[in-house]
Amino acid sequence: MPGLFRRGAVAAALAPLLFATLASCGSSPSNSAASGPTPTLRVGDQKGGAAQALLDASGQAKALPFRISWASFTSGPPMLEAIGAGSVDVGTVGNTPPVFAGSAHRPVKVVGALRSSEAGDAVLVPKGSALTDVASLRGRTVAVAQGSSAHNSLVALLLKAGLSPADVHLSYLQPADALAAFNSGKVDAWAAWDPYTAIAEKAGGHVLATGEQVSAGLAFQVASDSALADPARSKLVGDYLQRVGTAWRWAATHQEQWAQVWSKEAGIPYEVALASVRRTQATTFEVALDDDAVQSEQRIVETFAGQKLIPASFSFADFTDRRFNAGLPPSTTKTAPAN
Repeated sequence: MPGLFRRGAVAAALAPLLFATLASCGSSPSNSAASGPTPTLRVGDQKGGAAQALLDASGQAKALPFRISWASFTSGPPMLEAIGAGSVDVGTVGNTPPVFAGSAHRPVKVVGALRSSEAGDAVLVPKGSALTDVASLRGRTVAVAQGSSAHNSLVALLLKAGLSPADVHLSYLQPADALAAFNSGKVDAWAAWDPYTAIAEKAGGHVLATGEQVSAGLAFQVASDSALADPARSKLVGDYLQRVGTAWRWAATHQEQWAQVWSKEAGIPYEVALASVRRTQATTFEVALDDDAVQSEQRIVETFAGQKLIPASFSFADFTDRRFNAGLPPSTTKTAPAN
């Protein structure tokens, strides 16, 4: 669409995308991998992540030896609640939801890792704001989804600027509510991730800082303990992880094609989708869930425990399962290996 969106138009256009915390589609009624003669894997998806559309567009959903039952969530933390409850088998989240899940002792394990640019994780201010840097957020209200990757970026950026979370007013809002608050001036800033960062920029928002300065750039695949304990479902999880890795490699080399598909599936403008693809999604690739990845997460645990954002520290390694690591590059790998 040419020109900038009017703020109300942005919220209205995104209402179908963002309204539901959970919208199940064809969910299996039991925890068994089998539903009749065809096994079923229950996968969590985020509207901003679009795993279902990615598998379809890349061809990885063709000739599946199992059925995927998709459940849709607004962000990673509610997805991990569902995985911990056993109603979803596996899903992809950012670097911070597993920290909150581990802190709550949910029966989940991190089983895979993805690396991408953190340029899309950003702290933004609305058009016309007088705020110029993170330090100027002192005493201001900042919207953020609690336990999201943006939450970690925000906390780390505040600490780097000599502030703490206590020096700002954190307004814990899911993306739909955060977007409305941001566009209406009810908050001074918003810590978001793509495509929401691209949406805010399209409406005239300005980036104060990004997660590139403070984050390792990791996201994670998380599975339920019950799925991992079931040999049949565990095999499906491994197959799914391989397909997701292949699909991200496809997206990196088919950026415009993927942006067209994703924009239609997610109900976001093509320009927003393409900006998000070029900045974040095209840089995504599988890496090993290795010691460096675990240590990176442990640092988030210690930071959040130290700031009293989780009750206490814990061993992040206790919430990992590395059985699907074979053949993957180290988590510190900066760019995707050649296909």
